[in-house]
Amino acid sequence: MKHPRITGAVLAVVTLAAATACGSSDEPAAAPAPTSAPMSMSMPMSSAAGAAPMDHPTDKLTPLLQQPLPDVPGKTFTSAVVDFAPGAKGVPHRHGQAFIYAYVLEGTLRSQLEGQPVTTYHQGQGWLEPPGSHHVLAENTSTTQPAKLLTITVSNTGDALKTDDPH
Repeated sequence: MKHPRITGAVLAVVTLAAATACGSSDEPAAAPAPTSAPMSMSMPMSSAAGAAPMDHPTDKLTPLLQQPLPDVPGKTFTSAVVDFAPGAKGVPHRHGQAFIYAYVLEGTLRSQLEGQPVTTYHQGQGWLEPPGSHHVLAENTSTTQPAKLLTITVSNTGDALKTDDPH
């Protein structure tokens, strides 16, 4: 099934990110080879060492595609799906200097960036996370139905996609 609103949103985010991501990091990293095949979970991610087990289900990130942006040296485009089981809550986290767009594919999610109000997003809605944001709340509002996000990330090549807060 095709999602024309998703396609338009992805194109808009990539265009915006490419236009605004012209600033490069102090030390550009080598770009990985382009790929269009689904990716394994071997992409850079980081979790707090010794994190305590959660008493509720958490979100699950599944990368789909990662490719350097050809016209923006030092920047990489990544798309991923984030699944939230019923009642799942994401651990507070950061995405470094990445620019994030999140689009709700199914279900209803509650989200909050530090310093912003808690907002509820339904299927077909999305939000932006500017570089340096602290994502303090991400949860499935339903205890019976799953929820799913499509995320689009433009990051410095080689940076971790997500760093969980220490517990």
